[in-house]
Amino acid sequence: MDLELTTLGLEVTDGVATVTLDRPQVHNAFDQTMTDELARTWQALRRAPEVRAVVVTGRGDKAFCTGIDRSSVEEFGLDPFTYEDPGRLIGPRTQELWKPLVAAVNGMACGGAFYILGEADVILAADHATFFDPHVTYGMVAAFEPILLLRRMPFGEVLRMALAGSHERVSAETAMRLGLVSEVLPAEELLPAAQELARIFASQPAPAVQATLRTLWAARDLPASQATELGNVFLQLGTSDEALNEGQAAFASGQRPKPRIR
Repeated sequence: MDLELTTLGLEVTDGVATVTLDRPQVHNAFDQTMTDELARTWQALRRAPEVRAVVVTGRGDKAFCTGIDRSSVEEFGLDPFTYEDPGRLIGPRTQELWKPLVAAVNGMACGGAFYILGEADVILAADHATFFDPHVTYGMVAAFEPILLLRRMPFGEVLRMALAGSHERVSAETAMRLGLVSEVLPAEELLPAAQELARIFASQPAPAVQATLRTLWAARDLPASQATELGNVFLQLGTSDEALNEGQAAFASGQRPKPRIR
């Protein structure tokens, strides 16, 4: 994949693209360059048939991402009449990347990190990872990021995180209890586990995976009856006679994947 990147790492192996936020000197905070590169990367992965699942993580063991790089705030502009939310660029779903995305949170995740985590499909965390939203502590409104978290965490917990600012952090274990994180692992096991899970996603029939993904994301914002009708649409789009026949043949062969119990 021909992308010139200075703030991101990108590797593709066995159908899995690993995207690494690569500004460890500022805890992988994003500036305008990283923002633009993330948008281009999500779009490129969207169009790459060889990529069937994605992992996103941060360089080093201190931080996944700490949001906007405050030394580069002027790059984004703060005029309320012209300001554009950078989350519209760095969010994978906002960039129409409809391939399974696993986030491997390798340290602190705060503020603008939730633009990415709020649009991830599965979040794994290292046992030392922490989550918080510092906006109000520094006189800023916590708006876009907690709105994304409302889809993943109980209302009261999102509110508490937003209002506590930098005075309180959520541990990886607590984040798992609240539903934000799917699994907590030792730091050295985090990335291999995320890549293995993405490899499993990538090994499944792509049309079925992408139609399932779109169905469930869309259904979250709909009443049950409308969600069911939408499911019928994606069922037809993501299912073919060829895929059904292949699935039936695989089942009839008696060969089954050995499941991992978690």
